[in-house]
Amino acid sequence: MKYGTGTPDGPRVSEPVQVYLKPSDQDRLRRLTEELETNKSDVLRRGLAALERQLTDPRDHPALRVIGLGASCARDPAAPLEGEGEHDAAREHDRFLADSETAAWEASREPDDG
Repeated sequence: MKYGTGTPDGPRVSEPVQVYLKPSDQDRLRRLTEELETNKSDVLRRGLAALERQLTDPRDHPALRVIGLGASCARDPAAPLEGEGEHDAAREHDRFLADSETAAWEASREPDDG
């Protein structure tokens, strides 16, 4: 049998892959094969799919992990939001920045005690 990217009838459905495994990995593959009641190829395919999901999950993306980090940070008690002791910086970042800037302006206008 000739292995290639396709046949005259169309693309190949599967392509054989040779993998060298340490004895501990061979044992793991055997255990998973038995536990899942399937074959080695299926276990490896499922492992590849799980790895791909893990790498493409936005929750695991380093840059996207910052989303929501400020959701529960404590607000400066000197400038609380109306009726709230905490704020959601992710949702109210514009308001938080504006309030902070306004507070800085007011502080710069206060008379010097010296």
